[in-house]
Amino acid sequence: MATGFNKRLFLVWLVLSAITVAYLLIDHSAEKHGVRTASGVASVSAIVLALVKVRIILREFMEVREAPRLLCLATDGLVVVMAVVMLGAYLIGRALA
Repeated sequence: MATGFNKRLFLVWLVLSAITVAYLLIDHSAEKHGVRTASGVASVSAIVLALVKVRIILREFMEVREAPRLLCLATDGLVVVMAVVMLGAYLIGRALA
């Protein structure tokens, strides 16, 4: 069985890889004198990058892109709910600490 080269999936793979590299750069920037420090910018950036990756994976690899409109909206809503919960929990926890 012959398989063809899918340019779209290759591009998506490159974007996901670039997001991973961006996260690694953000992670290493949260060090001071070789000691890891808690950084609000790094934490929020990591959450946002993870959510972007989740949406891309849902759309491209789980083929939600070609699903009925209601399912597309439901998965986008799920990503928004996850964003609100994760960012809210982080920011509220940081404010209380």
